[in-house]
Amino acid sequence: MNENIKRGFSGLIYISVMWFCTSYSTLTFSILFLVIGIISFYEMLKLRQGKSKLIALLFISVPFIMIHFFGFFSLSNQNELINYRMILFIFILTWTFDTFAYIFGINFGKRKILPSISPKKSWEGFLGGLIFTLLASYITTLNLFEIDISKAMIISLFIPFTATLGDFTESYYKRQAGVKDSGSFIPGHGGMLDRMDAFLFTIPLLYIFLTFL
Repeated sequence: MNENIKRGFSGLIYISVMWFCTSYSTLTFSILFLVIGIISFYEMLKLRQGKSKLIALLFISVPFIMIHFFGFFSLSNQNELINYRMILFIFILTWTFDTFAYIFGINFGKRKILPSISPKKSWEGFLGGLIFTLLASYITTLNLFEIDISKAMIISLFIPFTATLGDFTESYYKRQAGVKDSGSFIPGHGGMLDRMDAFLFTIPLLYIFLTFL
């Protein structure tokens, strides 16, 4: 119970900081992702100590470079400097997927996806997370953000796959390093990479989709 309380409290602080800094101003947006990027970069360096680093560090660096383009250039034909709505929308969907994939996986998970890399990830958890991501997308689009509903639904189908791919990639690096977490930056959650892994494929692939496709 104490561990769950600590995890819930630190998770609430993490979400609040992410939400505030992303939406408050251009400066807080830049500082937030600069700090997160540096911490994630450092954690990956530790994971790859004595091993090849180039691909792993590109995996970390590219999303944090691209999110500035993703954030500073509007994708909705509005004259706004920072498109924080889209960033927050992606956060909401990713957090929803992670939460319900965990809940369904713990309670119903039997068919493992890649047990050799991440033994807890199951198809039942993935499906549960996907369903609630679609629901969150629909509710959020109607009540919080003015995002085209067809685009929102495509993004909500997209995120469960990219989030899972990011999680598996980080799990692979942690397994090679022989550790459970990438660090201990967030009490009850592990390192910064453990919280950001779901975004590392989502950000660049969604940027390409929304910008060019």
